[in-house]
Amino acid sequence: MLAKMTSKNQVTLPKALVKELPGVNYFEVSKEGDRIILKPLRKSRVEEVWDKLEKLGITEKDVEDAVRWARERA
Repeated sequence: MLAKMTSKNQVTLPKALVKELPGVNYFEVSKEGDRIILKPLRKSRVEEVWDKLEKLGITEKDVEDAVRWARERA
């Protein structure tokens, strides 16, 4: 399989490969000699929480504001 890097350093993974990795959106990237290694990372519990918050319409800013409010009251 072949992949091309764009002028913005973006690489598109071949469709056949992506089909074998359902639910994977992130990769750990490392270099071994002249090889670039992509290790698929499965969705973490933290990502599941952020997904749920997003569905509820709660933004990262809302969470930051709530934490700030709670710290001020402590």
